[in-house]
Amino acid sequence: MKPAIVIIGIGEIGGVFARGFLRAGHPVYPVSRNLAMETVAKEVPHPAIVLVAVAETELHPVLQQVPDSWQNHLALLQNELLPRDWQPYHFSNLTVTSIWFEKKPGQDVKILLPSPAYGPGAHLLSSALQTLAIPTHILTTETELLFELARKNLYILTTNIAGLITGGDVATLWGRHQAFAKRVAKDVLDLQEWLAGTSLPRERLMEGLVAAIQADPQHKCTGRSAPARLERALQLAEEADLEVPVLREIAHR
Repeated sequence: MKPAIVIIGIGEIGGVFARGFLRAGHPVYPVSRNLAMETVAKEVPHPAIVLVAVAETELHPVLQQVPDSWQNHLALLQNELLPRDWQPYHFSNLTVTSIWFEKKPGQDVKILLPSPAYGPGAHLLSSALQTLAIPTHILTTETELLFELARKNLYILTTNIAGLITGGDVATLWGRHQAFAKRVAKDVLDLQEWLAGTSLPRERLMEGLVAAIQADPQHKCTGRSAPARLERALQLAEEADLEVPVLREIAHR
């Protein structure tokens, strides 16, 4: 039998990975909201991977409670993720993926782009997704990982926040309101650079933003989480003492 997989958070995305791992022949142990991690860790002390599939707002409370025996087997997939989110915990052998597919209740998986993965569990994540015909690619350096995380953050934050004003889909945003979207993107990149603690390849990231828009032109700009994303961005901008004038303008409309 192949080694066990633990998945913390069995929502839509966690469910996709669970199905992929099962198809690949791995037993899967889910950790739901009402089940203590320590309880599962006693039964599965050394899984091949512990995939943390909770929402980004729940990530840190989960990481603070991860059992010791799991801490060298973690994999993260949250939106708005950057190295500063895991560095304080001093985990070793961490795996990180930036997922470019979505799963809504009652709908099939919708793929935008191949999902990159980095770390010792990257091939395991990739093999699970490949059983579901979800494309992936393996990253080999931390620099590549930072770029991919920043690219996903740029796409999500720019389309979500700009969409609070424009509504509609990403093709309309970029086709009819491109100047406005670029102003939002500049503020987002200012914030991403501060969060990353380093300069980022802005031109290449903007090219990545356009590629993501073109991959799914009818993707809606906003969802339920868009106002909260703007609020979090402004809180971080206050902490960083960044102007982000366009984000502030949007918040005051």
